[in-house]
Amino acid sequence: MEWAFGILLGTGSLLLVFSFLQNKRMERSEQRRLDTMYLGCMEEIDKLQKQIKTIQLDSEITAQEIGISPKDRLMLRDILDLYKRGYSTDSIAEKMKINKIDVQEILTPFMSPDEERRKISNEH
Repeated sequence: MEWAFGILLGTGSLLLVFSFLQNKRMERSEQRRLDTMYLGCMEEIDKLQKQIKTIQLDSEITAQEIGISPKDRLMLRDILDLYKRGYSTDSIAEKMKINKIDVQEILTPFMSPDEERRKISNEH
């Protein structure tokens, strides 16, 4: 009886040690996988930051060539954002506190011909 208990205790101990070692191996494998994912994400973030910097520089160059002041560029960006989100020219003019005709003139280069025809036909 004592032998059986000793064998069971020894086997249990060996299985516990084996389980512990197996768990450590799996943790290392999981850590390597996480590190690889982290490095991939960091590389992607770095690429995106470089692209954003390039776009910012291109934007500054374009604004300088056209001669738009930073204040006018911000207003144009806000008006275009409202337009792209589906606001009407009337609501944009009201929100930005400028004339409706000025809003239409500003948005004309950004409107497709189909949109212009549709808006004109809906206004009459």
